[in-house]
Amino acid sequence: MAALRWRIVSAPVFGALVLAAVPALVDCGGKGLPGAPGLPGGAGLPGGCPADTANAEALMSANFGLEAQLEGKVKAALAAGANLQALAAEVEADVALACGNLAKDLGATDIEPKEQGPGKKAEAACNAAVTALTSIKAKAKGSLKVEVVPPKCSASMNAMAECAGSCDASVQGGKAEVKCEGGDLSGKCDAKCEGSCTLEAGAGCEGSCSGACKGTCEGSISGKCEAKCDGKCDGKATEKKGGITCAGKCEGKCDGPAAEASCNGTCKGSCSASCEMKAKADCKGTCSGKCSVEFKEPKCSGTVEPPKVSAECKANCDAKLNAKLECTPAKVSVSLAGSADAEAAGKLKAAIEKNLPAILKVTLGMKGRLEGAVASVKASIEGVQAAVQGGGAAALKVAGCFAASLKAQADASVSINVSVKASASASGSAGAG
Repeated sequence: MAALRWRIVSAPVFGALVLAAVPALVDCGGKGLPGAPGLPGGAGLPGGCPADTANAEALMSANFGLEAQLEGKVKAALAAGANLQALAAEVEADVALACGNLAKDLGATDIEPKEQGPGKKAEAACNAAVTALTSIKAKAKGSLKVEVVPPKCSASMNAMAECAGSCDASVQGGKAEVKCEGGDLSGKCDAKCEGSCTLEAGAGCEGSCSGACKGTCEGSISGKCEAKCDGKCDGKATEKKGGITCAGKCEGKCDGPAAEASCNGTCKGSCSASCEMKAKADCKGTCSGKCSVEFKEPKCSGTVEPPKVSAECKANCDAKLNAKLECTPAKVSVSLAGSADAEAAGKLKAAIEKNLPAILKVTLGMKGRLEGAVASVKASIEGVQAAVQGGGAAALKVAGCFAASLKAQADASVSINVSVKASASASGSAGAG
């Protein structure tokens, strides 16, 4: 598809995102560098790193005493490493929470890791979820079918423009032209929107509701129906033509208002989650597609490409940008046919529909971006490290920074890799493999 472009005036922004196996080239032993008490570093290296290698903003503001162009590359490469550390902690925490909630909702009580290490919290929680899923599926029996609409993650084009202008002096005047490649452009549209309009939870909705619909549903529902239910009432077929009055949970068509029901069709009323409607006019939410004027706060669901900047600057900006992804949750619908235990089947369905979207954010929404960011970050760090070797006191100071950074990156890479694999294992066991 044609590239979508965006141009703004830049200002510094800091964030994080990368993935991969950065090799543990140096074992620093967790000791601080001489002359830099309290900062992580490599024991025995002369000189101290002038900034905390876990703090991207501090690294970008530090003075390494190098020639200007090389100084900028060193800062950007080390900042990308710092962002990886922050990302690893965030991804592991998110996966551990999502898998832990799924395991607990299925009756598990022991979700804590038996050993410490990178990614172990996420791994333990997802292993507990897999064990709980296996147990309750064996009890419920029947045929499990999980339908998934994947999450859609978008990155800020403004953030990329700001970052490019702040870490590469070649971007003249602080302006950066940014392109959206292979994805949809979205944002606030103050004029005509051509595409779809997503409204926030609780807003008036006349479209596809990803949560509970308060109002009339044109299609099938799953929830409380305030009129006649045609389909199933509390799991039992409504044999009467036209449906019956159902005081419990209706699964099918509701001949009238549906209260607190998930709508598999068009909801006319309000939606407890996001509402997506086709729009060819004003959109009071987020417009995805085309806007007759420039988008405000534009976001791209594909690859956000900066202008021509150094490889180190691009790697750092990729890391920052992808750490601030905004993802619409996956839509998960579960059905279990021929179950021998209705209670177990209901518990399984509820737990998966509630918790799987958060797991799929990492498994489906972020995985590709993480893999793409890793190669550029790894290459930039190794390239700059080689460029500064054997160059006097300033180079020795930078060598200490790289020693600390590489050790931390190795642990962070392991953490991310383990967390992503754990989330994939849990989602696969839940039927979304």
